[in-house]
Amino acid sequence: MKRLSARASDRKPGQAAGPRLADVHDAIVSCERCPRLRAHCRRVAQERKRAYRLETYWGRPVPGFGDSAARLLLLGLAPAAHGANRTGRIFTGDGSGDFLMAALHRAGFASIPTSRRIDDGLRLTDAYLVPAVRCAPPDNRPAPEEVTRCLDHLDAELACLPRVRVVAALGKIAFDAWLQRLRRRGVTVSPRPAFAHGAIAALPAAEGETPFTLVGCYHPSRQNTSTGRLTAAMMDRVMDSVRRLLAAGPP
Repeated sequence: MKRLSARASDRKPGQAAGPRLADVHDAIVSCERCPRLRAHCRRVAQERKRAYRLETYWGRPVPGFGDSAARLLLLGLAPAAHGANRTGRIFTGDGSGDFLMAALHRAGFASIPTSRRIDDGLRLTDAYLVPAVRCAPPDNRPAPEEVTRCLDHLDAELACLPRVRVVAALGKIAFDAWLQRLRRRGVTVSPRPAFAHGAIAALPAAEGETPFTLVGCYHPSRQNTSTGRLTAAMMDRVMDSVRRLLAAGPP
């Protein structure tokens, strides 16, 4: 399988990627901190789903993807077992990725409305995708300690994205992971914002960082989109809020 590299995945056409982000991606891909998750990813990659039995799975931790000059960070849960764990790019190769990319395309952040494979030509503008947990977890349920271990990767990647101002947390686990990240960096958030679709919370900044605005959004999982808990119109309203926040904030 073609390797997903920061050198190819996080730049605009004609824009060279900085070496720091490439180094962070290399560290993420080689991470072995969570034996349970690594064993699960390898097992899925070996057994494969019948529909993808002829494909070579990625089977490794998944780094972020998007525009390194992004002001919007979209924080997801984790790679899907037969999505990003197969393709090597977050929100790629499954229905969740297509649903999210269609919304990002309508909002002007994505070049195409689908996310099928790493060589599909998808480019993000002013947006960057990261999973809170970098390995596909069994039953899509990472353990709390696995979320905590992955926060170092989020810190490292965010340090290479100096323009981020708005964080859209896709689901409660991602929302809580962001708040946990702030606590680890010595930031007191009081009162603690509650997760809700469309919730907006202006948060204090950690030392050396600018303040971020946290936006809650239901995760675009098949369970949510097929039951109508999350519709395209609901997703568009969140994207409208994000664009208003970016327009009102510093460049």
